[in-house]
Amino acid sequence: MHICIFHPHNRDGEMLTQQLERIGCKAHCFWPPLEAPVEGTDVVFIGLYPDTLDFDYAWCNADDSPPVVAVVNYENPTIIDAVLRVGAKAVVTAPVRSFGVLSAVVLAQQLSGDIKKLKKRVIRLEDKVESVRKIAEAQEILVRQQGITKLDAYRAMRAQAMAKRVSVEEIASAIIAADQYLSLRG
Repeated sequence: MHICIFHPHNRDGEMLTQQLERIGCKAHCFWPPLEAPVEGTDVVFIGLYPDTLDFDYAWCNADDSPPVVAVVNYENPTIIDAVLRVGAKAVVTAPVRSFGVLSAVVLAQQLSGDIKKLKKRVIRLEDKVESVRKIAEAQEILVRQQGITKLDAYRAMRAQAMAKRVSVEEIASAIIAADQYLSLRG
């Protein structure tokens, strides 16, 4: 794994780098932090201390950003806010010890992967809900305009979709657009 460490060059930064290399990672420590992690980074460790909170980690909010592990030496609302702001998936406490670093890497990777899968699923479900909404709206238009049942309206849309080799959602969108156009003219 490629690990990017944004941590001051001190004893904790050295311990963290050594422990990550000991468990087989390629670890690179940068201070001051770069504007974004190095390309191909799998996990980022960020030292969040009272005197290092002024750095902007805007890249953390991107969907494709690597998971973050926060390194903290103090627990107060300001530090906790910083941990949440960078979207940390795990926390390592300072002074850094060998115990807990591997667990933090594994936990951050697992949580990040799970969150990405859930976001994709939410997007698919939102698209499905929007599709169902469009079809229902188009059915209502056909029921109102042609005096047919909802089931017959759906069958008509499905038949048109099959004849034109497009999706039912595309036919529904066309019906909605036509209805909006005609209602503007009338």
